[in-house]
Amino acid sequence: MVERSAAVAQDSRIPSHPDERPAMFNALDNARMLARYNAWSNKVMFDAVAALPAGEAAKERKSLFKNMVHTLNHNYVIDAIWRGHLEGREHGYTARNTPDHPPLDELKVQQQAMDQWYLDWAAALTDATLAEQVNFTLIGGAPGTMTRYEILLHVVNHTSYHRGFVCDMFFEVPARPPTMDLPVFLREASR
Repeated sequence: MVERSAAVAQDSRIPSHPDERPAMFNALDNARMLARYNAWSNKVMFDAVAALPAGEAAKERKSLFKNMVHTLNHNYVIDAIWRGHLEGREHGYTARNTPDHPPLDELKVQQQAMDQWYLDWAAALTDATLAEQVNFTLIGGAPGTMTRYEILLHVVNHTSYHRGFVCDMFFEVPARPPTMDLPVFLREASR
């Protein structure tokens, strides 16, 4: 197992400046960084969507979830489903999205609370709990098993994928989509 640096061990955060980061992160360090990256990316996205001209966020488009807000709502629903799996409880959803979506400002508050849950959850992880297998049932009824780390990796990857859908819709406005790549997060976090 790779030793974590004193700075990481001290406050359970990975230093963002390249000179302060350990040469190799272990899975626990990566999990915490991924949770922070996902929360940051969601904030950047919600702020960018909110800054669009009135009506553009909910305007119907040729996309899987029909508009930007409903796409972001899908991300929230999936985050909530996997949170339920991680907590070992029923999540209450029967589909991967809801028929409608809340207004953007309400959804932003809900997503921020969800992101904070993942940040707190990641901060409380240990190497042992991160590697634990979680059994779950997918929305379609198929059973599955993944480690907690694999679930987090899926949540971050899934959310990034669908934020990409929203970025594509920006071009229909037309507007420039936000940049949410990992190198940008690391640069911003180091400031």
